[in-house]
Formats: sequence, structure tokens, C-alpha cells
Amino acid sequence: MTRATNHDLRVNIRDMSLADIPAIMQIERLIFPDPWSVAAFKEQVTAEGWGGIVAECGGAIIGYGCYYIVESEAHLTNLGVVPKYRRKSVAKQLLGNILQFVTERNCEYVFLEVRPSNRGAVAFYEKHHFEVLYRRPNYYKQPVEDALVMGRYLGGTEKDQQL
Repeated sequence: MTRATNHDLRVNIRDMSLADIPAIMQIERLIFPDPWSVAAFKEQVTAEGWGGIVAECGGAIIGYGCYYIVESEAHLTNLGVVPKYRRKSVAKQLLGNILQFVTERNCEYVFLEVRPSNRGAVAFYEKHHFEVLYRRPNYYKQPVEDALVMGRYLGGTEKDQQL
């Protein structure tokens, strides 16, 4: 697990469990216009190759991250943080843990989709060495919007390994 620096909010990062899904669904519905279903989160927890982690503060879940691994590629499938805990390095700590985990499983690349209108998320991923690869038309349904497909190479130089 990643360590918090002096200006980071101290959080406990752990594996996501089925018991976490009700709290995660509250966050999901709060922050996303087209939230995932309970079934999607259950798959993240139970299906082979899929996984998720949560960030806790004061015993409450304040963020989560989900991923999927196929061969040497990882896909960041979801990352969310309660609005009042944003800009406190919670997302950075979640992303760092996922990148460490997938790197340890010999993944060379990680990919994700993000709404172009979510400028904060696009900037966050660019800050963490993701690059826009292409635009996927009409990926999001509520509201209809393209997705930017972003990727990051995990192998090679020390810079590639840094968060």
C-alpha cells in the first residue's frame, strides 16, 4: 500500500468486499451521472481478473478504485472519491495502489476511459503519466458523451513506475 505524505489525508486502503457495496453505491450515485449497478460491483469483487480497493477514513469508505487484468494489460474501470475528500490525495493513493498491484502482476500497460467534460479527471490522469490515445464515440449514455481512452506504459524507466 502507498504511504501518505504530510499533506495527504491519512486513509486506510484495503481490498473491496461484497459488504462494502452499499456504501460504494451511495458514493457512485452521488458522483457519477451514469452510475454502475450493484451487479457490476459484485463482479468486480468476485470475478477472476477483476478487483477493487476502498479508501477509508474514520471507519467510513470515502473512495474506491476498480480494475481488470487481462494478460499483460490492466484496465482501470472505476475510480471515485466523495467530493469533500477530493484534492486530499485520496485518488492518488487509490491509483498508486492499483498501479503497484498490476505492475507486480507483470502488466505492461494500463488503460481507462474518461469523459472529456470531466476536466479534473483528465488533468489528474495526465499528471500521473496517462496519455490520450483516442476518442471512443458515444461511450457514455447518460448523458451521451464520447470517452477519451487514455493509457500509460508501466514498464521501462523509473519515470514510468512513478506516480
